[in-house]
Amino acid sequence: MTDRRYDVVLYGATGFVGQQTAQYFTRHTRPGAVHWAIAGRNRQKLESLKAQLGTNVDVLIADSTDQPALDAVAAQTRVILNTAGPFALYGDAIVDACVRLRTHYVDITGETPWVRDLIDRYHERAASEGTRIIPCCGFDSVPSDLGSYLMVRHLQREWGVSCRAVKAYFQMYGGLNGGTLASGLNLYDSGRAARVSDLFLLDPPGEHSSTELERNRDPEAPEYDAGVDTWVGPFFMGLVNTRVVRRSRALYDQWQEPYGPQFVYQEYLKFDPPLAWLQATVVTVGTALFAGIMQQAPLRPLLQSLLPEPGSGPSEQTMNEGWFRCELLGVAEDGRRVKGLICDQGDPGNRATVKFLCESALSLVLNTDELPGGQQRGGVLTPATGLGEVLAERLRSAGMTLKVGVV
Repeated sequence: MTDRRYDVVLYGATGFVGQQTAQYFTRHTRPGAVHWAIAGRNRQKLESLKAQLGTNVDVLIADSTDQPALDAVAAQTRVILNTAGPFALYGDAIVDACVRLRTHYVDITGETPWVRDLIDRYHERAASEGTRIIPCCGFDSVPSDLGSYLMVRHLQREWGVSCRAVKAYFQMYGGLNGGTLASGLNLYDSGRAARVSDLFLLDPPGEHSSTELERNRDPEAPEYDAGVDTWVGPFFMGLVNTRVVRRSRALYDQWQEPYGPQFVYQEYLKFDPPLAWLQATVVTVGTALFAGIMQQAPLRPLLQSLLPEPGSGPSEQTMNEGWFRCELLGVAEDGRRVKGLICDQGDPGNRATVKFLCESALSLVLNTDELPGGQQRGGVLTPATGLGEVLAERLRSAGMTLKVGVV
């Protein structure tokens, strides 16, 4: 891939997240250091975006259903960064082109049934050829996946012990963009939603004991958590993030770099006193009600009419004022504990997601020799297995807080 014209092509650049992605590359890459282009199906919109960016970036045209055009794009670049969702509708041909032409790939999907299909179709070939296909490089699921990885390796490196469990506690403020909603609606419209409940959906094939299933079951109700001395509730993205973390654990087990024989990961929404119990109860009930409406086909169009349309999202002020905080608690096999923290200013679904995604792509371009597993590692990977410490360091350099060992 060293002789390809571009380092990165941003596909879906005119969408809501895509435009922010293009702006991030404009602001955070030195001219000449990274050669990148924008791509999509509408030349007029792409040219308009190019004018807004004020930079001399190339424009590539390829519809998500035009395989020859997508092949031509993939053949010219080392990495495709994809923001065009729902990915189950528009992502298949792009990933197919990347695997066949040995082009690395990152996206922001949280559509785990689609990721499972990618694993089944492409993991073995990509692994044998060293092509990194890395979905879930946005807010789902970098803090969860990378955070767990950093906690596990800290315990092993500093104390020489395996990790028994990691818990993540999320707090955040921000807005919802229409693309996220469209992906959720498509999950139900396509009949794939039932697969989300599989606790080990993204794991390699294998049997799981009743004990293992019980230890990893999804939280369903508010509970008091002594680890953070307050009430917590189920995190609505936990159905995605926990599956990604479990895939990382399973892949590292295969590579003889295990997390720990009894490793368990779980995550929650955290609520501060004095009304923590009430907040946890209200949010849990509200989330369950929203999920119930999504499951009713006649009600989905009504819900769609009340929420942002694809291509739209929160205001600049909301995105700038947004924030997220992910507190991590790791428990070693001998019972000792360590804390971690990942946090940043900016709406998690947009500002943070764009930073996660762009730095993931840049890791593949600028830090090739430092990536976990060396240049030979490939497959349908996760942020932790495909990018690891490289991504963590790039995020720190980009202003995000990632700490392990906080007392």
